[in-house]
Amino acid sequence: MGLFGKSHGKDPKEQVDQWVRNLRKEGRQLERQIHGIQREEEKAKRALKDAAKKGDKDVCAILAKEIVRSRKVTSRIYGSKAQINSIIMGMKNQLATIKITGCLEKSTEVMKAMQSLVKLPEINATMQAMAKEMMKAGILEEMVEDTMDIVTDDDELEEDAQKEVDKVLFELTAGVLGQAPAKVTDSLPALEQEGAAAAIDDDNVEDMKARLQALRS
Repeated sequence: MGLFGKSHGKDPKEQVDQWVRNLRKEGRQLERQIHGIQREEEKAKRALKDAAKKGDKDVCAILAKEIVRSRKVTSRIYGSKAQINSIIMGMKNQLATIKITGCLEKSTEVMKAMQSLVKLPEINATMQAMAKEMMKAGILEEMVEDTMDIVTDDDELEEDAQKEVDKVLFELTAGVLGQAPAKVTDSLPALEQEGAAAAIDDDNVEDMKARLQALRS
C-alpha cells in the first residue's frame, strides 16, 4: 500500500479532509430531506383524517400507504446519517494513522458503512464516487457491483406492509379504520375537527403522492 498522493496528486491528509467535508455536506442534505418528508407526511395525515370524516376509505388507504412509505424512508435515512458519522470517525482515525505512518490503511468499519451508503438512492452517486476514490487510496477492498445496487421504495415495502398501513389507519382515525386488538367496525363516525381540512379529491391525493415520492427520491 503506497502513499495516496502518488496516485492522485494530493497528500493523504488533504484527501481525508475533503472526504470529511463531502460527508458532512451529504449529512446536511439528508437532514433537509428528512424535514421535507416529515412536512409532507403531516399534510398527508391531515388529508387522511379529512377523508375519514367523509367516509372515503379508498383515499384513506392510499394516503396511509404513502405515510408508511415515508416513515420507512425516513428511518432508512436516519440510519444512513449514522453510517456517515461512522465514516467520519473512521476518517479521523485515518488522520491519526497518517501522522504516524504517512499513509492510509484499510478499514473494515469504513468498508461496512460505505457498502450500506452506496445503496441509498438519495446519495448513491456521491458515495459511489467516494468509494472508488477510497478503493484507489487503499482504504477499501474492491467492491463488487451487486453491493452497490440501489435500495428502492419497493424493497422497503415487505410482505407485512399491510399491517403497517392498518396501524397508521387505526392511529389516525381514532380506531375507526385499521386493525387493533379490539375489533372495529366499518362505520365511519365523524372525528373531532383538527384545524382547517382541505378538500380531498383524486387530483389532490395524486399531487400529495407525487410530492412525497419526489422527496423520497
